[in-house]
Amino acid sequence: MSQANPANRVLNVLFLCTGNSARSIFAEAIMNRLGQGRFAGFSAGSQPRGEVHPYARELLGNLNHPVDALRSKSWDEFAGADAPAMDFVFTVCDKAASEVCPVWPGQPMSAHWGVPDPAAQTGSEAERRLAFSESYRMLNQRLSIFVNLPIDSLDRMSLQHRLDAIGRTDTADPTARTA
Repeated sequence: MSQANPANRVLNVLFLCTGNSARSIFAEAIMNRLGQGRFAGFSAGSQPRGEVHPYARELLGNLNHPVDALRSKSWDEFAGADAPAMDFVFTVCDKAASEVCPVWPGQPMSAHWGVPDPAAQTGSEAERRLAFSESYRMLNQRLSIFVNLPIDSLDRMSLQHRLDAIGRTDTADPTARTA
């Protein structure tokens, strides 16, 4: 990627989910924190719900993430000529991974990092909130690995291998690592 990023510009990362109300919103917020000016996170959905899930917004706020600018939006916003060029596109839900995505300008690297949908959790309020916390934890773990990859020293094939491996990170074990 060093040839594609000669000026060490900020790398744009788009997270896709169907509803863009929780998982992709989490990933956007986490990336903007962990990216520390090296990465910029964005999120979108194929069928956006139109609002960030209240549990997702509350959890992010409790973890001191800025939440005022977060919104549920269509992936069409990122497919146009005036959209920021994406360097990476990750799907975080299985539905979005199986949908026909727009063609992203610039041929960004992509991978599927499926995470269970916390909004689909049933049960008590505590069980539903725990599902949101678990989705956040899984994405935080994967993004922690991603931001620490030696991106500039990896060729495209090696980087793709690493991106795919991150998506297979054992989401049940917070200490799991990828090769």
